Amino acid sequence: MKILITGGSGLVGSSLTKVLLEMNNDVAILTRNPSSDLDVKQYFWDPSKLLIDEDALIDVDCVVHLAGTNISSRRWTKKQKKEIYSSRVESAEFLYQKIKELDIPLKSFVTSSAVGYYGSTTTDKIYTEQDHNSDDYLGQLCTHWETKADQFISLGCKVSKVRTGIVLSSKGGALPKMILPINCYIGAALGSGKQFIPWIHIDDLCAIYTSLINEYIPSGIYNGVAPETITNNDLTSMIAEVLNKPLWLPNIPSCVLKIIFGEMSSILTNGSRISSKKLIQSGFQFDYISINSAIHNLI
Repeated sequence: MKILITGGSGLVGSSLTKVLLEMNNDVAILTRNPSSDLDVKQYFWDPSKLLIDEDALIDVDCVVHLAGTNISSRRWTKKQKKEIYSSRVESAEFLYQKIKELDIPLKSFVTSSAVGYYGSTTTDKIYTEQDHNSDDYLGQLCTHWETKADQFISLGCKVSKVRTGIVLSSKGGALPKMILPINCYIGAALGSGKQFIPWIHIDDLCAIYTSLINEYIPSGIYNGVAPETITNNDLTSMIAEVLNKPLWLPNIPSCVLKIIFGEMSSILTNGSRISSKKLIQSGFQFDYISINSAIHNLI
């Protein structure tokens, strides 16, 4: 099976690429910056300029669309919002048009999405894949993102969408950013600390993708989150406990985070409960069900 990954040099993409290669798949990535450090076939593309090496699409069976500018890397200015949107939504549209133009007999299209689909809010409601999208910025972004993926159905291929939570990895993402201040004795929970953190271990997330690619579970929409519900207070305390460091500072007030990060602070101070029941019922088995086991593995 030939698998083509966008965003293959990112946190999730690089881990998934490694897993798929170990499973003896024919894997290649689309990238704007080919690198000799990556031990995988690389093809150039720049969707913002509608450029792609068409050889990448020859005989491809599955496309995994993981490309996207980090939503938490900086304040959400108009320019940054445009970049976030373009890197996800417009890149998916470009892929669709190019695959349609070249008449590629694609078998499946698997795209990343986010739990932001349900909105940046803290509530006791448990969101499932059946719930509607939020009308806030992230809700609309994810809706457009997923709508572009649905176009591939018209090409006769199966489409899957993984609404991902906070990905925990020792190699990047949120966890190292939380570890650093705690190691320096200045760690603290954010806002009220009561906001829920829908999380998932990087290994389990890669397993979800490989299960969809290999059709171990049916195609469709899945919440890519672990079964255990935790809060920001829980996660911060667990990391400190494993590091054997004290938490002596008060929580960082939401108003301070708002001043620093602007509108983007909403994803730090809010968080909902997200169900992984559909994944489990499909036959998927998590290796890291509890935050305790995940953090001990990663630190």
